Amino acid sequence: MDLQGKHIVLGVTGGVAAYKAAELTRLLVKAGATVQVVLTAAGARFVGAATFQALTGRPVFDDLWDARVGNGMAHIELTRAADLVVVAPATANVLAQAAGGLSDDLLSTLLLASNKPVLFAPAMNREMWGNPATQRNVARLREDGALISGPAAGEQACGEVGEGRMVEPEDLLQDIVAAFQPKLLEGRTVLVTAGPTFEAIDPVRGLTNRSSGKMGYAVARAAREAGARVVLVSGPTALPAPHGVQRVDVNSAQEMFDAVMAQVGAAQVFIATAAVADWRPAQVHAQKQKKREGEGAPTIALQANPDILATVAGLPQPPFCVGFAAESEKLAEHAAAKRQRKNLPLLVGNLGPDTFGRDDNRLELFDAAGHQPLGSGDKLVLARKLIEEIAARLERAGL
Repeated sequence: MDLQGKHIVLGVTGGVAAYKAAELTRLLVKAGATVQVVLTAAGARFVGAATFQALTGRPVFDDLWDARVGNGMAHIELTRAADLVVVAPATANVLAQAAGGLSDDLLSTLLLASNKPVLFAPAMNREMWGNPATQRNVARLREDGALISGPAAGEQACGEVGEGRMVEPEDLLQDIVAAFQPKLLEGRTVLVTAGPTFEAIDPVRGLTNRSSGKMGYAVARAAREAGARVVLVSGPTALPAPHGVQRVDVNSAQEMFDAVMAQVGAAQVFIATAAVADWRPAQVHAQKQKKREGEGAPTIALQANPDILATVAGLPQPPFCVGFAAESEKLAEHAAAKRQRKNLPLLVGNLGPDTFGRDDNRLELFDAAGHQPLGSGDKLVLARKLIEEIAARLERAGL
């Protein structure tokens, strides 16, 4: 319930993407928010007020002169209790109105009268989005402190393909949640590794592990929520990339090493959550190896993979390095030894590989002073705690 106790005013304007606003409303309510919908006349041509009233359990407002507000000032009263105003879809027209301070209906007047944070989710034809006037308006809104989510690229209702689609409701929800997170890593670049690696034996078989990547993806999302530019180097997983995160897909440990070394020069923080294979087959067969009657099990010679975390920590000017260690026994002993061996300022440990694939975890922090619990619970909640801890350590170190 990331939005428990939050009150969102949702402005819905006249674009075909208004149907996505209905799904966004459902997701906001599911996340714990109360939602007050303000519908423009054009927006009502796409989705009716009854839909939003059913989803929110609240009356929809669409008239600047609505008599249900006792003082006749709906444009002021509707945002008094708001924590955030979201406009989704945000047409080129409403962006222009907001940038220019124009108001001729309830939503545009509300935006002008409110002092609450505003997030716009643009949605329009690709030519309209690329028009210099729209780009100027968006730039002005950013300068004025507004948040902009999207737009995305893809097929459009007009049949064209390009940038201008409203971001999907699930991604927009992530941006809304992020709007309430402190921007502890604003202006920094964070490099994260996540998931397993796959070390090929032949075109069909390989060596891998049970890592789902969920902890690393949660860390990447939490870092992005904290305002960082995030690059996620991911082994093979079925997880979607967190919204706004640059994902680099790899398979093997060597590929992950190469991708990390290509990105690390721009990073101030490196968080190595990936479960990287220590060894790989010395020989990769070009064809699938067949089982033959009378032959015993094949012997697979192994060779060491590069140690990504130790290499990054050993750079002349390394980023702030955070390692992860999942142990099956003696967590304190093994995690402390790993931190010292790799010369890390911080290592995060957990006991029990049974946490692979689960949505919860229990973590401990290891540093030069010893170790302390980070807590237990949902992996995203723990990831946010970890990001807070990293930001505090960066500040104390003057980095």
